[in-house]
Amino acid sequence: MRVVAKFGGTSLGNGDRVNRAADSIAAAVRQGHEVAVVASAMGNTTDELLDEIQFDTEEADRAEIVSMGERTSVRMLKAALAARGIDAAFFEPGRERWPIITNEYGEVDVEETRRLARAIAERMSREGIVPVLTGFLAEDHDGNVTTLGRGGSDTTAVMLGKYMDADEVVIVTDVEGVMTGDPRVVEGARNVGEITVDELRNLSFRGAEVVAPSALSYKSDALDVRVIHYQHGDLLTGGTTITGEFERLIDLQEDRLACLTVAGRAIRNSPGILAELSSALATDGINIEAVSSGLDSITFYVDEELAETAEAILHEGVIDSSTLSSVTVEEDIAVLRVTGGELPNEPGSVQRILAPLAEQHVRLYDVITSATSVSVFVDYDDGEEALEIIQETF
Repeated sequence: MRVVAKFGGTSLGNGDRVNRAADSIAAAVRQGHEVAVVASAMGNTTDELLDEIQFDTEEADRAEIVSMGERTSVRMLKAALAARGIDAAFFEPGRERWPIITNEYGEVDVEETRRLARAIAERMSREGIVPVLTGFLAEDHDGNVTTLGRGGSDTTAVMLGKYMDADEVVIVTDVEGVMTGDPRVVEGARNVGEITVDELRNLSFRGAEVVAPSALSYKSDALDVRVIHYQHGDLLTGGTTITGEFERLIDLQEDRLACLTVAGRAIRNSPGILAELSSALATDGINIEAVSSGLDSITFYVDEELAETAEAILHEGVIDSSTLSSVTVEEDIAVLRVTGGELPNEPGSVQRILAPLAEQHVRLYDVITSATSVSVFVDYDDGEEALEIIQETF
């Protein structure tokens, strides 16, 4: 089995933990597995280095400075593995055969990165080496050090797992995996043995620091990803397994929607207005399909059949408020949703959706974006045409 093991900063926080990491790698290798290692900076080294930059600096110099943490980690791990009789080689930007390449926009050059990653995988099979690679870092076509952004070491690991045709990526960190709740807050929190990639990415975008959202978009259905605690000591068992892969879904909702807009002076400076109006609708069993807000308005989208009731409820809120002034209703609206795939990692993805619609003069009522989806609201009669246009785009 081919495994990519990523060790986070906490799991390499001191000499004892480096030894523990090396022991787990060596044990897997001696069992006949091919192991590639991705290493984060030890402990809080990256943050400490950033804190010390108390002067104006160019981005290239900044990247070189923060890269020192990961560069130290790979040397430590390589030496620890050599002490255990394991043939290891470290890889970092600037050295021959470094695999992760970015283009002039700072985006990963997929074809070049895949080619170089496969070359390392072939060397693993042919020579039996354990490659130890810096996480978080990349290199542009001119040889300059670049970075993959927040959570970049996770991204490095899952990306390499995909391009090296690995069977599994193991994220070694300071949590037991995905828990049913925050054990610091709730009693009885336990490990979730398995979770889908969609579930985890939603948790990740909402603050659950388990696996970086940017990493999950590289996960394929054939590539297992597992999260374990660094104290576990066994790369091949335990933790939480992340299943599935992201699929781009382009969906046209069948039901007609109505758009109810509540206008008012300085709504943005009136705490609780959205909660009050939403609660009033919920009390009468009206589900809100989507909501958007402007400087002086809040818009609710509800099932068209419930529009009259919703309008009456919101009108009561207007009458009772010194901030709100009026409510209007527009019907026969359709919503299209583009979800999943590598949408969060695709610069210009919203423009790619909207530009073709504008070219065909499709009127847009609203566009609502989240971390993982884009919802486009159009005239109901234009819904099918808009769906075909977006499907052709993607």
